[in-house]
Amino acid sequence: MLDFATPSIIPSADHPASYCNSLTEYSRRTTITVPIGSVPLGSDYPIRVQSMTTIDTMDTLGSVEQAIRMIEAGCEYIRITAPSVKEAQNLENIRKELRARGYDTPLVADIHFTPNAAELAARIVEKVRINPGNYADRKRFEVIDYTDASYAAELERIRDKFRPLVRICKEYGTAMRIGTNHGSLSDRILSRYGDTPLGMVESALEFLRICEDENYYSIVLSMKSSNPQVMVEAYRLLVHRLDAEGLKPYPLHLGVTEAGEAEDGRIKSAVGIGTLLEDGLGDTVRVSLTEDPELEAPVAQALIDRYTRRAGHAPIPAIRHYPIDPFHYTRRKTHEVANFGGINVPRVIADYSEIPVTEHEQLRPIGHFYLPVPDKWRMNDLGADYLYTGSRPVSFMLPNGLKEILDYKTWLTAGDRVHQFPLLDTATYLNLRQTPDALHPTLNFVETRLGDWSEELAHALAADQAVVLVVRTENAHAMAELRRLYVDLINTNLTCPVVTLRSFADRQGDTLQLYAATDLGGLLVDGLGDGVWLATDQLPAMPMEDRLATANRYNSIAFGILQAARTRMSKTEYISCPSCGRTLFDLQETTAMIRKRTDHLKGIKIGIMGCIVNGPGEMADADYGYVGIGKDKISLYRGQQVVKKSVHADHAVNELIELIKEDGRWNEPENEV
Repeated sequence: MLDFATPSIIPSADHPASYCNSLTEYSRRTTITVPIGSVPLGSDYPIRVQSMTTIDTMDTLGSVEQAIRMIEAGCEYIRITAPSVKEAQNLENIRKELRARGYDTPLVADIHFTPNAAELAARIVEKVRINPGNYADRKRFEVIDYTDASYAAELERIRDKFRPLVRICKEYGTAMRIGTNHGSLSDRILSRYGDTPLGMVESALEFLRICEDENYYSIVLSMKSSNPQVMVEAYRLLVHRLDAEGLKPYPLHLGVTEAGEAEDGRIKSAVGIGTLLEDGLGDTVRVSLTEDPELEAPVAQALIDRYTRRAGHAPIPAIRHYPIDPFHYTRRKTHEVANFGGINVPRVIADYSEIPVTEHEQLRPIGHFYLPVPDKWRMNDLGADYLYTGSRPVSFMLPNGLKEILDYKTWLTAGDRVHQFPLLDTATYLNLRQTPDALHPTLNFVETRLGDWSEELAHALAADQAVVLVVRTENAHAMAELRRLYVDLINTNLTCPVVTLRSFADRQGDTLQLYAATDLGGLLVDGLGDGVWLATDQLPAMPMEDRLATANRYNSIAFGILQAARTRMSKTEYISCPSCGRTLFDLQETTAMIRKRTDHLKGIKIGIMGCIVNGPGEMADADYGYVGIGKDKISLYRGQQVVKKSVHADHAVNELIELIKEDGRWNEPENEV
């Protein structure tokens, strides 16, 4: 077996990261153009929006009506599953009916196990999507010890199976997406490369090389995973490898697969997709939500729209040495200050600077509940760690799990200079740091920006073991500027913990959670950040009830970002597919039912898959799986191993709970007061 290691980075002043044009100046990656019907794809064109139908492909009129709703919601490509020849044949009827109604939106056939369905579909629609993990390959969860000769023989077998489709696509002018999924890597790939971003990239490159040998280049590539951290690393590595091997710069289809629903699904999607868009990667976006597909398009468009005017942002100094490995997660090394840094999970700071706290009940929105009868506090899994009250100290004693941050001048006159902590700006900190008793002996928050950075500040931080930096920016290219500041800290060997503060207008709809998840999550997936702080300057104009509702929303988003970035698991995670024509039960209803029964199981990951195609593989790192295998028939999984087969749907949720109980991971939900 050959030893394939992920390429090491060779930083330089001109190209410090090796996967994007620039780490500090927004610049979209240049790609070739791939013709897809009347809507070409590539860097010469806008980033495209797409989604996938959920209606049975054999239901022609239902598929057409849903496709029209998707198109009117903003979809520029419509993907339809074709799991067998009969569905592939019916794509022609769907296409004809759409064209008859005046819609020329390109159609994409989604293929998994059936080469003959792909070869038929390629003659009908504008694009086919194949998954190299299960197209002419296999996944039986077997570890195989390949020799170089036996591995080469397997590749030749795949070449023979795949070449006919390539030639048909070339003849008919049909585009192709080679779409790798983290959870459905073949046994062959897993045996050689492991369950890694490198394995994902090699899986796609093997098929891509076959295409190039046939002089076929109408190709789009994707590296999807339900884990945003894995997904980001895989796309970056893919771009690096394309460039290193002298392959064409193919367009990228971005997506976090099985993202889930509602706020969690949007946050997880933004952490993955937004992080890549920030660095100019991505040419088409699909947000995979367990919701009606027409609801996905506006979310994708909101992510994309943020970059239409990004190129004119305020300049950020170039990075001369990039110390972060973008292909492997490593948390920035920090020393411990109070409960920040070191091995502590990232902390959440709730901003109550415009909410005078005079009653216990006002802390309920950030997860802290006062029980008057036993005279005790209770905290739920989304209980904020720190409360910033600015110039308005809380009028009563806070629970043990919540500490207070005050503006420095207010802290000086506050009643408790031991359990309350000051926030200083950079200039004030530098003026006072040599003054005895001017600062808190164990924890001081120092707010700074990239423009405040200086050798004096660096020397002060190096000598002070009681500072947590709070970094913020007003630059439109926010994530990049904040990352630049983290790079300075690493390159000067400073290990003070850092909280990332982002302030947003209280936008309605999805934009707040999408923007926050991109800016904060993009740093967290690279190991940058020991805390998150979300704020808004819109609170003074709101009634008090709305201020508290905003605090609740921001607190929920902060914990959701940490969970999506896999840096702090505070609640149950649901890896649920967005449904398609293969789905064997109502995914939205079933997901809601499972969530209702299990959402108190902190840190457990449950995969909910509509069919065996999106079954054990796509669930990737789920602890338990609920997978449709036939009408009203469910298989239950522990990890990627099926443990209960053909459970009737009426009993499947109860059986899932029994399985969790057998493993000792169940606890009864508490009644919230």
